[in-house]
This record gives sequence, C-alpha cells and structure tokens, in this order.
Amino acid sequence: MKILNRYIFKQVFIGFLLVSVSLLAMLWLTQSLRFVEMVTRQGLPVYLFAEMTSLLMPRVFNILSPIAVFVAVLFVYNRMISDRELVAMQSAGISPWQNAKGAMFLGILLAIFNVYVMNWGIPQSEERFRDLEWQVKNNLTHLMFREGEFTDMKNGITVFIDKHENDGSVSGIFVNDESNPDIKVTLTAEKGRLIKTDKGPRILFVNGVRQEVNTKTFKFNTLTFSRYSAEFNSGGGYRKKDATAREKNLFELLNSASDSSLDARSVRKNIVEGHRRLIEPLYNLVYALLACVGLVVGLFNRRGQFKIISMEVLCMIIISGGDLALTNLAGRSLYFLPLLYVNCLLPLLICLYLLLFYNPFYFNAHRTKRNIGHEI
Repeated sequence: MKILNRYIFKQVFIGFLLVSVSLLAMLWLTQSLRFVEMVTRQGLPVYLFAEMTSLLMPRVFNILSPIAVFVAVLFVYNRMISDRELVAMQSAGISPWQNAKGAMFLGILLAIFNVYVMNWGIPQSEERFRDLEWQVKNNLTHLMFREGEFTDMKNGITVFIDKHENDGSVSGIFVNDESNPDIKVTLTAEKGRLIKTDKGPRILFVNGVRQEVNTKTFKFNTLTFSRYSAEFNSGGGYRKKDATAREKNLFELLNSASDSSLDARSVRKNIVEGHRRLIEPLYNLVYALLACVGLVVGLFNRRGQFKIISMEVLCMIIISGGDLALTNLAGRSLYFLPLLYVNCLLPLLICLYLLLFYNPFYFNAHRTKRNIGHEI
C-alpha cells in the first residue's frame, strides 16, 4: 500500500471507529432499557444484564457498519476537498481509482469481517441470548430474590425471603401459590433451597407448615413437615426453544427446503436469510465506494460539494430502501430473490466503472472545446 493510500485509509478508519462506536453506544443504551425492569424489579444480577445486552451488539454492528463507513468516507473525502488535498492529488495526475483505494480497502476489510460476524458471531450470540432470556423469565434459579421483599411471579406465585445464607439457602421463606384458582396454598418454612431437576425447578422446604384452602368447598387442610418439596413453576420443564433463522448456520438456511419440520413460510424466510448473509457484507464495499466516487470523479467546486453529497446520500437511501423492500418481497416469493443481488451488485459495478473509465477532465475539456467552436 502506497503512502497516499495509507494516509487516506488511516483517516477513513479513524472516522469509521468514531462513528460506529458512537452509534453502537446509543443503540446499546436504547436496547438496554428493555432489561432495566428485570434489574430493578426482579433483581437480575448486573453481570447477567451486561452479558445479555452485549450479546445484541453483533447484530447491531452488522446493521450499522455500512452506514458508519459511508458517513466516515463521505466526511473524510469532503474534508480533503475543502483542504485542497484531493485537488492537489488530481493535479499531480493521480487517477480517481488511486484516490479511492483507501476507502475501497476499508470496505473490503469490513466486508470480510462481516462475513464472520453474520455466519459465526450472530448465530452464536443469538442462541446464547435467547437461552439466557428464556431462563431468566422461566427458570427461578436465575432470579435473585431480595431480602425482605415480596416477589410476584407470572404464574400466580408470591415469594418472600427473609435472609440469604452464605451456603446458598434461604431462611424465613414464605410462598403463596394461587396458580390454581380452585385451591390456594400457603407454605412457610424456617429454611429453603431452590433446586434444579430434569422436570423443572423445585423448592425444598425445611421445618415448616403447608396450609391449603379449597375456594369452592372452603375446606381447610394443614400439614406440618420437616422436609417438603414442591414445584415452584407450573410451566413445567426446560423445553428448549426451536432455533430461529438467525441461530442457524449458512448450510442449514440454504437447505431449509429439505427440512420437513418447517412450513412454506419458514422455508422462504430461512432461504432469504441465508442469501442475505452472502449479500449484506458487500454493502460495506458498496457504500464505501458510493461515498467517494462522486467526490473523486466530480469536478472541484469552490462553492462546496453539496449537490454531489446530496446525490450520494439519496442513492444510499434508495439502495437501503430497495434492500428492505426486496427482502420482504423475497420472503413472500423467492422469484424476487435475484433482485437482492441486483440491488447490491449493480451500484458496485457502476462505481467501479466510474472510477476506472470515467475521466472528468477529458469530458470537461471536450465540452469546453465544443463550446468554443460554437462561439467561433
């Protein structure tokens, strides 16, 4: 890589880091608000909160990286024009293709990195995130009951813990079970411990009393026990959720038609997701070239490059909107699937053609010569 290309690449890369980190921080903050209630009301540990929110970042980065590289390249090349750096390079005979190599190198590196993120990073993070989310909502061993507070569960169970012991047990435990509308059960015990079994979470009571009231017959039963075990969650079991399209690998997605457990809609969704994993990384290169092609190919304007920048931003919006629209159409009918590749590759080919074969100085000189001929 030449000194000039290294200089441009460094400027663009620093700009990309600043933009991407800023956008990731803002989106991390908005996404983390979904789990604030789990921390404040359900006592979710902070380390688990941090892990769950961080698992969302690969998906967010994959969405933001093309936009971040577009903004960074557009800003750096526009600044180089304002500082007359790009004008001096063009005057020295450096071609638009050479001037665009710094942005192109960054786009290629991000495309390669996003291939890894989409095909390995996102499936693993999605699987881990969904597993943690389900366990936090359904598995009581992942909930931290606060001392001296009543905790209401979604299945009609209320739990009160007096104190957490160092060995993991609890003392002064009270449980009110109204999951069955016909029978209300109240359990009190000196000590208790949450245990995990193959059939689901259970609670072990030590030295307590079980009281049961039938709301229809008003029959009251009481039982004094030294040890008592009861199901804590009526949902039952640890059934694993079926893997979503984001959790599957590329081979599974592209061969979803052979999976008899999927319906026609799910098959189309999986196939589209598989092809998007091949297409989306290329948008880093497309947006990098799109942001710089107008500035390195277009003629210098002392009044600024507002028109060129506006056209590039408009083209970026059209390409992004086309990608979203075609993805939805391909999810309904796979006949639209080739248009996803056209929407990505056509702008890439146009940008490469302009950088390699379009000479603005030649066309400008030809136009000036023609105007002079008309005047004569």
